[in-house]
Amino acid sequence: MLSQARCYHGTRGPTAAATLLALAMTWPAQAADNPGPALPAAAWPPQFTAEYNVYNRGVKVAEMRRVMAPGADGNYVFSSSTHTTGLFSLLRKDRIEEESRWQLTDGIIRSLAYTSTRSGNRERKVGVRFDWDARRIISTISDESWRMPAVPQVVDKLLYQFALMTDLRAGAKEFNYTVADGGKIKIYAIEPLGEESVKTPLGKFQSMKFRHQRLGDDRVTTLWCSPRFQYLPVQVEYLESDGSKTRIVLRSVNGL
Repeated sequence: MLSQARCYHGTRGPTAAATLLALAMTWPAQAADNPGPALPAAAWPPQFTAEYNVYNRGVKVAEMRRVMAPGADGNYVFSSSTHTTGLFSLLRKDRIEEESRWQLTDGIIRSLAYTSTRSGNRERKVGVRFDWDARRIISTISDESWRMPAVPQVVDKLLYQFALMTDLRAGAKEFNYTVADGGKIKIYAIEPLGEESVKTPLGKFQSMKFRHQRLGDDRVTTLWCSPRFQYLPVQVEYLESDGSKTRIVLRSVNGL
């Protein structure tokens, strides 16, 4: 049975339009009874850089780069950059830049701020600020703003991807995630599907396979997380209702 999700609406918020590059940025998120997943001991969080190829219908259409690094203020920054490439870039010169600022509070992951800038065919700017003292989230898209309650353990739409790595590394058996996105707080349940070997430009890697489908959404997301790279996703696949597929495949990694 496919996993389902519940959505909690904020006071205001436009519905986000899906695009090919938005697919490349969409991976599952984390939930529990505290502000974030507890981090295991040792050198965690790691500093790393991962680069991916993005394919649609078997053709490479974009490249993605993700970086985890310490911030100047003593917190952490998780960033993502995706841009069209090859022949596809002649038709659409799209770029998406995302950044999540976050901190560790008593070993717990806590989002502080999230920004997203999309340029090219469709321009859009998004900002999300987490006010933990007031227990609220303030989201802004262009000139429109709205507020949501900062429910326990909610994280931003980029940081939840690192939360999944953290849970897997800690040996978790259940994977429930919460994310603030598009004026809503969404809870996801990720379904484990066992282990499978995945071929990438770096070689073949044994990986843990997961599947996720949001309630009311025909799109099915499958991802493969490899213990070789601290459970970084080495491949993510999106299957649409019309049978088309978008795949994101790891091509290089440093720091893991």
